[in-house]
Amino acid sequence: MAVAENHTLTLWCRFGGVSNCVERRACARLVDGVSDYWRFTLSRQSLLKERLIVELDYGSRREALAMVDYLSRDVGMFKVGRHLYLHSGPDLVREIRQRGGEVFLDLKFHTPRVAPKAAAEATRLGVRMFDLHAGHSLEMMKRVRHEVNRLCHYEGLRRPYIVAIAMLAGMNGHPESCSAQCASALDQICVLARLAADASMDGIVTSPCQVSRVRDACGRRVMILTSTVFPGELSCDTPERIGPAEAVRSGADYLMLGKQVWNAADPVRLIHELLREMDRGVRCAQRRSLALFSQRPAIN
Repeated sequence: MAVAENHTLTLWCRFGGVSNCVERRACARLVDGVSDYWRFTLSRQSLLKERLIVELDYGSRREALAMVDYLSRDVGMFKVGRHLYLHSGPDLVREIRQRGGEVFLDLKFHTPRVAPKAAAEATRLGVRMFDLHAGHSLEMMKRVRHEVNRLCHYEGLRRPYIVAIAMLAGMNGHPESCSAQCASALDQICVLARLAADASMDGIVTSPCQVSRVRDACGRRVMILTSTVFPGELSCDTPERIGPAEAVRSGADYLMLGKQVWNAADPVRLIHELLREMDRGVRCAQRRSLALFSQRPAIN
């Protein structure tokens, strides 16, 4: 897989990704350093699906598993939230994994004493990603990361991505996580994002309209997850919602969607149309991605 990706990047550098000799030489130095962790910035539609997450909480256990069977070849992950997890338990996660699906466990761990233990159990379940609240102290995030790394080392487990939620809801009751000098709610979101980056979280979940601000605040230290809607559903009444292409151009790495897929007459067709929109966003953002590529962190 790595050889194929390097070959793809080499062709991209030679036939359309860069426009002069200086950029070609810079791009050539990047070819050997491409990893599975950061494929998104220079990939094409065959790999874009790995960065698309479909929410499963809009259906029952049986409906969720049917959706996994239907879309597992077309998306990268399935998000299991509190509602579905409380209804079906960890066995649902195991069954999704058995059917070839990857899981983003969206339980929003937030209690400092419990979060490291919960993170350990999520790791043992084999989830690809789980989240916690960034607003519940830097120390908690560091402890979670340490516990996950320790567990993976001693038990030989795959290390999941740990992502922190940088939204205003994550700060309720924890004013110490945000500086008193924050002039606005937007500043507070950036403070949460930098807090998560300083704790070496792998990624940040934020609202669509804040993606560019979080990217500017954190650079390429973290990957960014946000929700998206199909372009046909955008309107002036909901300016906080953005389409896939705009989300990618703003700096998002993973896109999440749910209700649109569940309501679609043909979910696979909708997914393919959305992937084309993501590809359009990648093509528009390639020069910026190339400039920031060398600043990304290595996964431990």
